[in-house]
Amino acid sequence: MIYAVFKANIKNPQALGEYREQAGAALAKHGGKVEHATPSAQALDGAPSLPDVAALLSFPSAEAAQSWIDDPELADLHALRRSAGETEILLLT
Repeated sequence: MIYAVFKANIKNPQALGEYREQAGAALAKHGGKVEHATPSAQALDGAPSLPDVAALLSFPSAEAAQSWIDDPELADLHALRRSAGETEILLLT
């Protein structure tokens, strides 16, 4: 099991809502799932830039996570996520 952290500062809530409707199935296609999501995050230590939305994703492997990002059938969905605002996904390897 490998994890990824999704962070977003939302500029287009409608796009995020549309993305969320489809994201679970897209993740599942590659063995991924949302372990936990929150509308806000809290700094535990230091002074990080806090996102509007954060989520912890899991995948069976780094290769599965990469195949999710690279899947040409999901290109429009990833574009929709990116149109929601400033987004980042960090793979914890």
